Amino acid sequence: MFFKKQAIEQKTAKEIEKMRIAGKVVGEILENLSEIIKPGVTTKYIDEFSEKYIKKLKMTPAFLGVPGARYPFPASACVSINNEVVHGIPNASRVLKSGDIVSVDLGVFYEGYYGDAARTYAVGSISDTAANLLKITELSLQKGIEKALPGNRLGDVSNAVQVVVENGGFSVVRDFVGHGIGRNLHEEPQIPNYGKAGIGVKLLPGMVLAIEPMVNEGSFEVCMLDDGWTVVTKDGSLSAHFEHTVAITENGYEILTKV
Repeated sequence: MFFKKQAIEQKTAKEIEKMRIAGKVVGEILENLSEIIKPGVTTKYIDEFSEKYIKKLKMTPAFLGVPGARYPFPASACVSINNEVVHGIPNASRVLKSGDIVSVDLGVFYEGYYGDAARTYAVGSISDTAANLLKITELSLQKGIEKALPGNRLGDVSNAVQVVVENGGFSVVRDFVGHGIGRNLHEEPQIPNYGKAGIGVKLLPGMVLAIEPMVNEGSFEVCMLDDGWTVVTKDGSLSAHFEHTVAITENGYEILTKV
């Protein structure tokens, strides 16, 4: 998915409230999916559940129809299995089995504003390595968010993610990054999950960031499948993805997609 180049916006309290409403729905869906995702479920069912939930609330799926290099994204949820990093296309013939890990990335559009989050789930019983990958990736998101404070630099967030991931023995994807979010799904600034602390854009109240570590079991290198959307690890190793939409406040941060 692609960025619209623009200045970094600071949102008003009213704008953040709309994003909070959108984000709450994203968080609710991801929480509900923890009960739904199990062996035998198709990736298409995950997409259908998510889309119905969003439309029932008179909101709009943010990802459906997003322009791509070859064709618009054809679903409401990105569902990526095992070595798929991001942007997996749901399919009725793809059935989850015990031992898989599956990442679900979701967005909601509400009254002109977006919410965006992702989570990776264990399907049945998974390997110790896979379980550790999920644990470290989620921890790296948490530590990155903890640096999303007014007066800090964007590099503080990026570095916090990288340190946790690499100390855990895994690698940070470098070709895809987090992003600002608001009236557009993807806004400036771009947020790498690696880098030096103390450098980059100064974080200010009103900025809203989609922080999203994508972490590989093996090499950080990735490639795209022929469908023009699905990104996979180049070495075939597992990949995990966690994301929250986070508002910078006067006193700290607020996770807008947390239930």
